[in-house]
Amino acid sequence: MATSRYIFEVEKGKQGVHGGSPSVGPVYRSIYAKGGFPEPADDLVSAWDIFRLSVKNSPDNPMLGRREIVDGKAGKYVWQTYKEVYDVVIKLGNSIRTIGVGKGEKCGIYGANSPEWIISMEACNAHGLYCVPLYDTLGAGAIEFIICHAEVSLAFSEEKKISELLLTAPKSTRYLKNIVSFGEVTNGQRAEAERHGLTIYSWDQFMKLGEGKHYELPEKRSSDVCTIMYTSGTTGDPKGVLLTNESIIHLLEGVKKLLKSINEELTSKDVYLSYLPLAHIFDRVIEELCISEAASIGFWRGDVKILIEDISALKPTVFCAVPRVLERIYTGLQQKLSDGGFIKKKLFNFAFNFKHKNMTKGQPHEQASPMADRVVFKKVKEGLGGNVRLILSGAAPLAAHIESFLRVVACAHVLQGYGLTESCGGTFVSIPNELSMLGTVGPPVPNVDIRLESVPEMGYDALASNPRGEICIRGKTLFSGYYKREDLTQEVLIDGWLHTGDVGEWQPDGAMKIIDRKKNIFKLSQGEYVAVENLENIYSHVAAIESLWVYGNSYESYLVAVVCPSKIQIEHWAKEHNVSGDFESICQNQKTKEFILGEFNRVAKDKKLKGFELIKGVHLDTVPFDMERDLITPSYKKKRPQLLKYYQKEIDKMYNKDKQLKL
Repeated sequence: MATSRYIFEVEKGKQGVHGGSPSVGPVYRSIYAKGGFPEPADDLVSAWDIFRLSVKNSPDNPMLGRREIVDGKAGKYVWQTYKEVYDVVIKLGNSIRTIGVGKGEKCGIYGANSPEWIISMEACNAHGLYCVPLYDTLGAGAIEFIICHAEVSLAFSEEKKISELLLTAPKSTRYLKNIVSFGEVTNGQRAEAERHGLTIYSWDQFMKLGEGKHYELPEKRSSDVCTIMYTSGTTGDPKGVLLTNESIIHLLEGVKKLLKSINEELTSKDVYLSYLPLAHIFDRVIEELCISEAASIGFWRGDVKILIEDISALKPTVFCAVPRVLERIYTGLQQKLSDGGFIKKKLFNFAFNFKHKNMTKGQPHEQASPMADRVVFKKVKEGLGGNVRLILSGAAPLAAHIESFLRVVACAHVLQGYGLTESCGGTFVSIPNELSMLGTVGPPVPNVDIRLESVPEMGYDALASNPRGEICIRGKTLFSGYYKREDLTQEVLIDGWLHTGDVGEWQPDGAMKIIDRKKNIFKLSQGEYVAVENLENIYSHVAAIESLWVYGNSYESYLVAVVCPSKIQIEHWAKEHNVSGDFESICQNQKTKEFILGEFNRVAKDKKLKGFELIKGVHLDTVPFDMERDLITPSYKKKRPQLLKYYQKEIDKMYNKDKQLKL
């Protein structure tokens, strides 16, 4: 690969051994790490130091905020300063030690993001406890599994989650001994807890336990485990990812170096909206980053329907989102445009095209068309509170057309990132004002080495002129293993390299494009291999659909798909083509299915797909894939075995030769 603007080569590639190890591409590093990776300061050893130093340097900065509820109505944000939060953390830590829980023990935290969540986490950091987030979006079965697997003895819980926590008894009580509510505890819950031999406390009651007591904070090392973060996984039980203090601190150092290099440093004046689950690595490291800069974190009220109200009240400067949230914003804006009448639409399109053209010429977004920003796009910016300067998308791929649209209209940098829980989050991030990086996850963050490993069975060659292969990561940000699963650790961590299972393609500018998933490959009856994730990425360019799942097996010669159509686009198409009825009945109409198949064919032709890669049958589902039906993980990855089980009847119908859709 030719020398690029954003990466440089640190090691040569190696040819593979026939019948042995596959070839590997050169090792690349971020251009911002030319002088080596950034090292933390000497007094920054553990996650506790991140918080402790911000308290020392900025005690009066507002740290944690929530909306004041007056007469049942949400008012302004009310803040606790860094010093006030520190005092509560110390008291909470004393209470934890009073009940006999100390360094190296496992402490669960269960519930939606809140100040108490962060306070509990910092108390764990202070006393060297392993913080074990319990997924807010997982059911009792997974919660029970994590408590037992991690041997959680103390659990903090959101008030409304206590009942679910108690459902894990009696199995969980082999390890779980104490529950602390973020709020109150009912008499019924007390009785239920006692029945299982559990001690349960309200928040205030627990805080009183440590009054008048003082415990020395234990010494902490960079190699100590800070958190066991369970990944939801697309198959099997959740895996406990062991992340050390070193992983978290080096991740933050790399992200800070990157932000400084692109003149977008976080400062103590920044405000962040906390709504993505703290149980995910994406939000956890962003909040640690905010804390390290003594910035302010405001919490949402836990209801996605009123998220926009919380954004308006908080006016964040940094907004993180998963693609599903940005898709909703995009769809809402498209709806407003189509409802706005001809002149409004014409003006918007003119402003959009003018600004987009200037941005493609290399102009920064804020200089591309200040007039369009003031007159046309101002309302979009105000919809996100008016102060947002950075929008970061992660956890799943963001469609290129949505990223492109938002980069123009949001009046902020829209950056896409990539990372795994196993790499402690952000490993690649796209660069502001680089429109050529659309559809990629950008170059590596300056704290890791990256190389591609060939996947011969899928036709991916890491040494080709267009290098493609499995993305492998090396660096101090990596996890130290899966808890109690050395077998799984050895599968992915080989000679210091984390094998991600994601297939990437280096771009000429040094950005990485995720094109496939190594394990998502199957064979059709004629012996052809299909890389299904790559196909889903290609077919998702069809504007009339929101998501799709492509399926095939070795008994059939062609592919079929379950498609979740875009309500706005399909209803618009139906109106133009005299297809009547509500959304549900439009989607059942054979004409609609033929339209979707026609669109798939158009994309397939454009992308020069092979005959066996064409989709020959579709089922349209008006309900998007969701966690309620266990079809996707909390980070929106498809659970393919569950999708097959759920849609088995529809798959059988599509493969039924009498009802087969002929093209």
